[in-house]
Amino acid sequence: MVKINGEEKEIAGKNLLEFLKETGFEPERVVVERNLMIIPKDKLGNVTIQDEDVIEVLRFVGGG
Repeated sequence: MVKINGEEKEIAGKNLLEFLKETGFEPERVVVERNLMIIPKDKLGNVTIQDEDVIEVLRFVGGG
């Protein structure tokens, strides 16, 4: 089981970049943290999601 933004999902074995695109995230507009480590954008396609990973996908929101 993998935890994505606090929700448990059965997605171990998927490519992180493909997962982001499939779920509507724009990889160029988010920051991805995996097990407390930030994944550089150019490495997202090289990461395979593993069982027990904890992933946070953060979007920047403007305001004022």
